[in-house]
Amino acid sequence: MDFGFDARTEEFRKKLLAFMDEHVHPAEAVADQQRAALDSPWRTPPVVQELKAAARERGLWNLFLPDAEHGAGLTNLQYAPLAEITGRSPQLAPTATNCAAPDTGNMEVLAQFGSAGQRERWLKPLLAGEIRSAFAMTEPEVASSDATNIETRIRREGDEYVITGRKWYISGAMNPDCAVFIVMGKTDPDGEDIRRQQSMVLVPRDTPGVEVRRAMTVYGYEDHWHGGHAEVLFHDVRVPVANLIGEEGGGFAIAQARLGPGRIHHCMRLIGMAERAIELMCRRAGTRSAFGRPLAAQGVVQQWIADARVSVEQLRLLVLKTAWLMDTVGNRGAHTEIQAIKIAVPRTVVGILDRAVQLHGAGGVSQDFPLAELWAGARTLQLADGPDEVHQRSLARRELKRFAPAQA
Repeated sequence: MDFGFDARTEEFRKKLLAFMDEHVHPAEAVADQQRAALDSPWRTPPVVQELKAAARERGLWNLFLPDAEHGAGLTNLQYAPLAEITGRSPQLAPTATNCAAPDTGNMEVLAQFGSAGQRERWLKPLLAGEIRSAFAMTEPEVASSDATNIETRIRREGDEYVITGRKWYISGAMNPDCAVFIVMGKTDPDGEDIRRQQSMVLVPRDTPGVEVRRAMTVYGYEDHWHGGHAEVLFHDVRVPVANLIGEEGGGFAIAQARLGPGRIHHCMRLIGMAERAIELMCRRAGTRSAFGRPLAAQGVVQQWIADARVSVEQLRLLVLKTAWLMDTVGNRGAHTEIQAIKIAVPRTVVGILDRAVQLHGAGGVSQDFPLAELWAGARTLQLADGPDEVHQRSLARRELKRFAPAQA
């Protein structure tokens, strides 16, 4: 397996690195100042629109979509190093390049399963960065790590679907630019096949009965940069039958198709977050002294930095292997590796960020450095897109099956 960057990937890397240095990193402090002056913390700071315009001008737009008709036409292996770069500034860079979740997954769903009318109405403005979207699956009353538990009901009445349910941690829903929800619920709650009970429908945000109740915090952060994580109620919300994505009973399969790329994208960006943490550790260690010696000369600090470097290199190779397999044998063929990176990457990056926080002392838990917020985001990914234990359970079953005694 050759993981060397091809000429096209290298061209994108150089352009993206320059964009980060010249535009994104200098805009971080500006965006914080602008957000503090806005009448609502959920509004997008003006500098973000400037970044988006600059990214489009440089061709750094929709890099995540392998379909050349809609995106850059890159493979997963080509996109991996680019997503890693944007992970160094997860608050700004993914949005600036129109590669931010949950829009990425929603665009993939619409491109793959949406009707012509749905793609025209919703995919087109999402690709252009004119609107934002949300994916409504997680619920507070059930263990949503098992999607068959979903309780939201989608019942058909004539030419309409009527949706009733309560969702929470719906990413992006607090953003005023969020124009549409993809809602997962049960159209056949008593069906024999528990994986054919669910369906997905498109619900415009301004539909009567949609109530965005409140923003949920993540370790105390409201996560303004990603449009918040809202509790959303659907009170007998009515939408046309034409808003069904795919077919009735296809929701579970669509969710699995959506989660595969989403998981690897998160892991790619997490590696970028770890790289930034290592950089901050090294800079801090070189400028601070304790007990008469620079922190950089302390053995424990050297150990933290060395271990972090080894871990990142290991994770990167595993993510690149997974991307290569997704490109060559498909998501199903890369199932084990996708689960492996989803387990290993967030867990390891949380550890690296934790050491970086420790090295920064009080500054590490403050708003003056990005480490605390990065830690909260990385730690959350041990739950999002399926908690670690679910992936461990499935991966272990596959391993055990390989060595199970042959049946007589």
